[in-house]
Amino acid sequence: MTSKNTTGVSSNIDVEEIKKFYDSVYYADAQTKHESGISGHYTRLFNRLDITSGARVLDVACGAGGWLKVCKDNGTNVSGVDLSGKAIALCRELMPDGDFYAQPAETLPFGNGQFDVVTCLGSLEHFVDPESSLREMVRVAKNDAAFVILVPNKDFITRKLGLFGGTYQVDAKEVVRTLEEWKFLFSSAGLTINERWKDLHMLNRDWITRGKPYMWPFRALQCLLLPMWPLKWQYQVYHRCMASGRQVAADAT
Repeated sequence: MTSKNTTGVSSNIDVEEIKKFYDSVYYADAQTKHESGISGHYTRLFNRLDITSGARVLDVACGAGGWLKVCKDNGTNVSGVDLSGKAIALCRELMPDGDFYAQPAETLPFGNGQFDVVTCLGSLEHFVDPESSLREMVRVAKNDAAFVILVPNKDFITRKLGLFGGTYQVDAKEVVRTLEEWKFLFSSAGLTINERWKDLHMLNRDWITRGKPYMWPFRALQCLLLPMWPLKWQYQVYHRCMASGRQVAADAT
């Protein structure tokens, strides 16, 4: 598949190879994760967003369905798209009455103006064509829909110090941008940022004790410092957006 980025430069990317990575590597133990329960940070996110019962929620790159399960349990109607057929199979098992599709985000299988809330949490940096994907999200959303997008920050202070080189999904595709670069991308796709806030879901023991034990003290230190660092130094940042032309609120810190 040939795609163009926001600079107009073409790149040849094998979507099937990326799909193979997610099916065979990233979701290799997805069944175990699927059975281990839902992380509390999804519940906190749902409460923050104040999504009404009966709302139609679409999650793009929905993975094994953890976020949508929280939405479903709180009375919403859920739909999800993911490149990985393995992840979509788990979603269908978890939520048999949901609407799930295994296909790229650049071609969403929905009609125009269907969703009240569209989310994309920690995945846009891995998309083949993020701008086209965002335009598709705008197309399938209602005029007054809310968009919630979580993206990594190129100015993450640990990255800038050379202590973090990205996730292992870089083996498939990973393009990290600064907050200003993300803002430009969103604007190019027809979105205006209403609010931004820190992603602090890693402030827990499970995150600290991942990987090599000699890294645990360093990860614990990050957990202590992240809440105090300004938005521009954060690892990941949430963006609440609306279709362009709506009122923009001040950034949260």
